[in-house]
Amino acid sequence: MAIHSLEKIQTIPASLEKVWDFISSPKNLREITPDYMGFEITSNQLSDRMYAGQIITYKVRPLLGIPLNWCTEITHVKEHEYFVDEQRQGPYQLWHHQHHIREVKGGVEMTDIVHYQVPLGFIGELFVPLIVTPKLKDIFQYRFEKMEQLFGKIQMS
Repeated sequence: MAIHSLEKIQTIPASLEKVWDFISSPKNLREITPDYMGFEITSNQLSDRMYAGQIITYKVRPLLGIPLNWCTEITHVKEHEYFVDEQRQGPYQLWHHQHHIREVKGGVEMTDIVHYQVPLGFIGELFVPLIVTPKLKDIFQYRFEKMEQLFGKIQMS
């Protein structure tokens, strides 16, 4: 089975600290997730800041409003640089999501890198180009636009 990748890069006109404070708080995940996903954090205890070893549980409704449980672990955190979440239970066979930020001229460059594998072998693979990849691109485009609403756009000269 194939491992698929998606990368999204965005430059944000804000300080490294401000962007890090926002993206490293699990409590902000709902704000950057499209409403149609029916995203709901179900973890009982949720800290203000992500940390390595943290388990976060969610309920999502990505297709036809059917609820799915999703459990991720924050496996790596390097303050003001990156964190990684990996699915422990959920809709994917494999989900490895890296969130990187770095200072650049005029703000912060934020890069999301996702590696994912679908379940159900070759049958699941049929749905990758038809449903899975387009849905993921849509979700990350929503996040891109939401971050622009929250932090502004880089002005091109």
